[in-house]
Amino acid sequence: MKIDLTDTTASKINKALVKGRRALGTPAVGMVLTMVIVTDEENAYDAIKAAEEASHEHPSRTLVVIKRHARTPRDRTTSRLDAEVRVGADAGTGETVVLRTYGEVSDHADSVVLPLLLPDAPVVVWWPVDAPDNPAQDPLGALAQRRITDLYAVENPLQVLDTRVRSYAPGDTDLAWTRLTPWRSMLAAALDQAREKIVSGAVEAEAENPAAELLARWLEARLRVRIERIVTAGPVVTAVRLGTANGEVVIDRPEGPLATLSLPGQPSRTLALKVRTTSELIAEELRRLDADEMYAVALRGEAAKETPTHV
Repeated sequence: MKIDLTDTTASKINKALVKGRRALGTPAVGMVLTMVIVTDEENAYDAIKAAEEASHEHPSRTLVVIKRHARTPRDRTTSRLDAEVRVGADAGTGETVVLRTYGEVSDHADSVVLPLLLPDAPVVVWWPVDAPDNPAQDPLGALAQRRITDLYAVENPLQVLDTRVRSYAPGDTDLAWTRLTPWRSMLAAALDQAREKIVSGAVEAEAENPAAELLARWLEARLRVRIERIVTAGPVVTAVRLGTANGEVVIDRPEGPLATLSLPGQPSRTLALKVRTTSELIAEELRRLDADEMYAVALRGEAAKETPTHV
């Protein structure tokens, strides 16, 4: 069910949500959080689709804030809020409100969002693109317990990564880090099996890959060894090599969903290591809403000081 509202207010949107729920016989009490997506018109469809798929695991109210650019001088001084309310099959397992802001109201989107938050429920803000330099200080970010950005969506990811180091606050996280969860799990399991002291290491990935840089920093911080950055043709992270006195611990994924795990003195094994969808990444982030301490460790790990080696 969809309800379109033109030149509306937060109060009228709340009434439309109640009307939609009553029409479908759907209660709001089953929703566990409010997801706020701040995006542009171009990326809104994919972001809404990912949030709706994630809502099957985490029923939520999704508020999509799209700030429309002024086309004329009059548009810049005229404030207007349009909304599209979706409930039932059109909104996954929760509710979706698409908010399009015009004029001055775009500068105060938090005042529109605040009355629409679920009472006594956590708030998560996700910027699929164009995240602020300091998410925790952003007016919308300040409403949230968890703030999600994506370094894959920026033009100079490693430069922005250094900005994230300076602005980090508990509750910040990034989908570039979330993409590494399978890699980190497999590396931890491999090191438990190898039981060897790591004396060197390397992360192989395509150039300027933010996930690879975060993985290298995390390994340096945890293993206290220098991790070399090696540029390959990709895609994304292709291999991690950790040297021991008896040989290398290697996870190699040149392409596709399968990787090869090699341990000193043991036969190689094939592991599933697929590239996950955005909805899977968002669903993982919503499973825990406390501070991601390991992300903070990875951000502040020893950054690369040398030019990467090309292979």
